[in-house]
Amino acid sequence: MPSASKQKRMAEKAAKAAAKGDTPSSSMTPATSTNGHSTPMTNMSANASEEALADAQAEMKKLNLATDRSAAGVLVSDPQSRDIKIDQYTLSFHGRLLIEGAEIALNYGQRYGLLGENGSGKSTFLQSIAERDVEIPDHIDIYLVSGAAEPSDVNALDYIVASAKEKVARLEKLAEDMSLADDVDEVALEQIYEELEEMDPSTFEAKAGAILSGLGFSQVMMAKPTKDMSGGWRMRVALARALFVKPHLLLLDEPTSHLDLGAVVWLEAYLATYNHILILTSHSADFMDNVCTNIMDLTVKKKMVYYGGNYTTYVRTKSENEVNQMKAYAKQQEEIQHIKKFIASAGTYANLVKQAKSKQKIIDKMEAAGLIEKVEQPRLLRFNFEDVKKLPPPIIAFSDVAFSYSGEKKDYLYRDLNFGIDMDSRIAIVGDNGTGKSTLLNLITGALVPVEGTVSRHNSLKLAKYSQHSADQLPYDVSPVDHLASLYHEKFPTADMQFWRQQIGRFGVTGAHQTNPINQLSDGLRNRVVFAILAMEHPHVLLLDEPTNHLDMASIDSLAAAIKEFEGGVVIVSHDFRLISQVADDLWEVKDKTVTNLTKEDITIVDYKKSLAKRSQAQIEKARLISKNATKGVV
Repeated sequence: MPSASKQKRMAEKAAKAAAKGDTPSSSMTPATSTNGHSTPMTNMSANASEEALADAQAEMKKLNLATDRSAAGVLVSDPQSRDIKIDQYTLSFHGRLLIEGAEIALNYGQRYGLLGENGSGKSTFLQSIAERDVEIPDHIDIYLVSGAAEPSDVNALDYIVASAKEKVARLEKLAEDMSLADDVDEVALEQIYEELEEMDPSTFEAKAGAILSGLGFSQVMMAKPTKDMSGGWRMRVALARALFVKPHLLLLDEPTSHLDLGAVVWLEAYLATYNHILILTSHSADFMDNVCTNIMDLTVKKKMVYYGGNYTTYVRTKSENEVNQMKAYAKQQEEIQHIKKFIASAGTYANLVKQAKSKQKIIDKMEAAGLIEKVEQPRLLRFNFEDVKKLPPPIIAFSDVAFSYSGEKKDYLYRDLNFGIDMDSRIAIVGDNGTGKSTLLNLITGALVPVEGTVSRHNSLKLAKYSQHSADQLPYDVSPVDHLASLYHEKFPTADMQFWRQQIGRFGVTGAHQTNPINQLSDGLRNRVVFAILAMEHPHVLLLDEPTNHLDMASIDSLAAAIKEFEGGVVIVSHDFRLISQVADDLWEVKDKTVTNLTKEDITIVDYKKSLAKRSQAQIEKARLISKNATKGVV
């Protein structure tokens, strides 16, 4: 296997080749808006191009993490314990301190939601734990899902079953070795046997099929080699494998990023019963509310603070704690100032000097015990898309539109589409994967042309599109401000560095993040760079395909506020119920080769989720029955 440095060079070469279009499936051709001007980062010529580049960039980022990360800490839990406790955990990335002297306390059977600002180090922390930068006992198997399953000739079902067989073989070997030891740890041995019983090889195919089905796979897709799948579907394969193997410690970094709403609801229900140790990052408060039993908050002080309960409980508890802390802080400061005032007025009078010294000792004792700290609030974010000149409606009109990639009627993905979009539109598009949501956005932009019917656009219309792969198309070796300046130098020839800093800063990319290479930014910060680029386009309509992926909660709220204040039109494809509920006036469902406005049928996003939850619960119950029957040998 090549060394890490060689792998990194290979990944960098692949990324550059993909960016230049040196491979059949890669292209960086900028899209053209309907007024004929080039609009960088708003579209790609083919989905395959986006995914080829995304895969290469993701591999390079993973290797950067491995080669530029350092961590230290001391394992203090019993080596045979199911719990994991690490003291004095410290983590750095590219020389920047992310976590300092923190306690990592993970109890078996608990599900932890990991919170922190974009760029605080959440993904780096998960990678560090997965790579065992700090000693973690060998009997604890760890799975991190942060990238797609590798392309191969193996189909999804066999890929997952093979991983499960590997775990069974490892557990059997571990049990055998422990049995032959002079001092047998009966408790640990019993735990291994419990895991082996839970795995149950006789149910492998049935369980794997049920998990893949829950994540949106049809029987045909399950039989497909992973090399014939898109990056998004291979991400699902990686997730399905981790769920099926059910490791002692499961680490999920934004597990919903490549899922549709139906799969998100299914995953939510599935993880709610995960009974080992789970740590996940998520931009969805709704998801964490239904999955998490605890919250780990990576604070601006570089510490890890723990809260019992789900996300809503965390918000309430943290708010109450901060109010109480500020009251105690104000009271202590008032007392200190009162004492200092007395000391300053004591002068040289012997009796007062003696009292002053006594009072000073009170302050000294307070300081020695540790003064109450003032609550440090995170930076307030305020995203902003500039207002544009109004265009008369409809600025986009679909008339009897039909579409298929082959051009054949029998393959129609859409037919008889009739609708309009104007600058007052606030539309959320939902539907299962494969029904054509992203295709619909490409028909709107003109990247795809209807087989029948027409798509009319206003002559002055300017569109800007955010796709799931937009952040992966950024050049990794330049800084955000330099990249922005290179894109828009001709448009703003006299702009100075401060101007470019302001443009990138209004989307929360501040300080050293503005001038560090993009490959040193977190996924969330890179997404913010893309939003800054979109804002520079001054579009009449924003098309946002999964815009909340990797954003923290504050960023999503800022994005929602920016969308509501924006005077142009907005069309969103999203699996984030919270964002949809905040910004969408119309809910469009893509299903059965057409688009239905559910809002006209008085169906809200809450109603839609309830229907998906009901479907997901039925799928999970069916999977349990299949597994139960397989165990009994029932066909």
